[in-house]
Amino acid sequence: MAEPVGSERDRRRDLGARLFTFAVVTDTHLNQGDDECNSPFAVNALANRRLRHVVNDLNRRDLAFVVNVGDLLHPVPAVPELYDRAAARYLEQSAALRHTQYLTPGNHDVGDKPNPWAPTASVCDAYLACWERHFGAHYRAFDHGDCHFVIINAQLLNSGLKAEAEQRAWLEAGLAANRGRRIILFSHYPPFVADEDEPEHYDNIGEPGRSWLTGLAREHGVEALFAGHVHNFWFNRIGATDCYLLPSTAFVRQDYSEMYRAPPGPDDEAGRNDRPKLGYVLVHVHARGHVCEPVRTYGATADAPVSPGDLPAPLAAPHPKTIGHSAFGFDMRQDWMETVEVPPSGGLDEFGRKRARNDYPLLGLWEMGIRNLRIPLSDLATPERRDRLRALAEHGFAYTLFTFGLPDPRARALIEKNADLLSAWEAGFDMAAAECSLPEIAATAAAAGVPLYLSRLRGHDEIRAEAGRYYHFINHGFDASDRARIEALLALPAVAESLAGLVFHLPPDAPVCETLDCIDTLAGDFGLGASVHLRTAGLNPAQAERNDHRIACRMAEALFAAKTLGNVRVFADTLVDHDRGYFVRHGAFDRLCNPRLAARVVRHLNSVLEHFPDCFGGSAVAEAISAGGRIVKSVGRRGSIDLFLPGTDPERSHAPAHSSAENSSDTILFDLNSGLSPKHADAGLVAAVHR
Repeated sequence: MAEPVGSERDRRRDLGARLFTFAVVTDTHLNQGDDECNSPFAVNALANRRLRHVVNDLNRRDLAFVVNVGDLLHPVPAVPELYDRAAARYLEQSAALRHTQYLTPGNHDVGDKPNPWAPTASVCDAYLACWERHFGAHYRAFDHGDCHFVIINAQLLNSGLKAEAEQRAWLEAGLAANRGRRIILFSHYPPFVADEDEPEHYDNIGEPGRSWLTGLAREHGVEALFAGHVHNFWFNRIGATDCYLLPSTAFVRQDYSEMYRAPPGPDDEAGRNDRPKLGYVLVHVHARGHVCEPVRTYGATADAPVSPGDLPAPLAAPHPKTIGHSAFGFDMRQDWMETVEVPPSGGLDEFGRKRARNDYPLLGLWEMGIRNLRIPLSDLATPERRDRLRALAEHGFAYTLFTFGLPDPRARALIEKNADLLSAWEAGFDMAAAECSLPEIAATAAAAGVPLYLSRLRGHDEIRAEAGRYYHFINHGFDASDRARIEALLALPAVAESLAGLVFHLPPDAPVCETLDCIDTLAGDFGLGASVHLRTAGLNPAQAERNDHRIACRMAEALFAAKTLGNVRVFADTLVDHDRGYFVRHGAFDRLCNPRLAARVVRHLNSVLEHFPDCFGGSAVAEAISAGGRIVKSVGRRGSIDLFLPGTDPERSHAPAHSSAENSSDTILFDLNSGLSPKHADAGLVAAVHR
């Protein structure tokens, strides 16, 4: 099934050739010694070893340069005896980095922004001199390729220091001299966290400096701004400028743990040592834009530098902007734009709440290479949400709307007004009322120009037959045995003229590959597309599904098989765990929005399929192996790819072809948990590429 084309979103996907890649790290918070730390938090003592791991990881990558956007050190310049020693440690560890490095001062490096309630002393000439003595200029610019890169000292804004006026004149003149070029900006403090007009707090730039900086970004069409300080990930927009707030390599700012509907883990130090949230980003610069690839370091440490050749490198992850044919996505059941108010805790803010949006679901979608999202009407309901959908559409996302019955006039107006955002509209309906509701639904879709997919409400008798007893729950979607119902539906003239596809459900116990193949054939017989809902939960609303291995296998098989089919796309029904309510089940991410096995497998399988397109194509064929395992195969023009899905006992689900292929020069094996070559080819989920 071809994806809809012609909208602004689709035109912006053409990035052109990749030109170069750079990395952005931040908030390394180095201590004066590996075993010395002046922080009350135990995790801070790991900062030096964690940076050493990051340096090793960066060294195995082909990078143009690395930028650190601030808080290189943990000791502040108000304590010069510790600051000087920590600076020496940073320079020692950086000496092992094989890439050119550019440094941005943070508040730990030159003093806090002017702020009467700040926990440490504000920026001053003496602290700037400390930085310059160890690290050189505290603002600067450089060129690489056709891009102009600018590093500012955000702590100076609103300070009234002579250096503020000097930096202001320098930046305005430099941007004017490079007008029309691609400009990328680096700052330690972000201009804002949630809203451009939010009140000043510890984590943003106050006025009038904020408006001055955002005004320059708009005036000069700055392509991207990268900031640190917050030790968490957010994505914002300043006009057309992409604004990335980045995680730390050392520890997480635990005040923002309020974003999650779950307590921190038992070893997380109240959220400060939430390891999956530690890392950095790779920025891939293309001829017409850029994409960011998150790299999670999981808090790994190293005691010494490692030769780049001794560290295996995973395949580069795809991005929704760059991934080819996309036939697998997620149902956005939970609010993925939710904003919470972080309470004052006596730590870094004490005189008001600060607003923060949980952007970790967004980060997870980007790192998995997921483009297709199924969204409810409420995501279109407010201007703020619509603006965000538009901003994210420019980063590759395609939205399928879902509703039930005939929308009211307000809803119809929303659909028509925002039709350019929608790749498809899934409308649920009751077969008993089809003749009354469907003509108007079809007319609304036709007026909006949105491809219409219909999903029938399943009756009580069907639900009872499928589950073996009656359960009080909702179920919808066609299945592969519904040919007669589809024919009856297409007999309605208004429907037949405007219908683009049908919605099918894929029951939890149905074989994935075979069922998708049947649905693809059935939809193709009618010249329609098929939107298939992959159920993660079982049929019993009281029975929890927490088998991460089973969930990962089903998602991987659906992704693999759907990519070979012409009429099918799949939506997995659970991105983030449902740990309460009905149908409790695990998703691709837990309630802290950290990756489960399914997220890692989807990411790495997408990487393999994108990296070896000539080895993949045609139909997917499944074969049973020992202990309930399966191999799904696809043959391309210049090779083939096998997806090995072990059964409930992975140690007993042997794949003989993989065992003998490990040493073959024509076969490459990928452990889909890590993305690397597996030590044992017959354990875990594996993709085998035969060339």
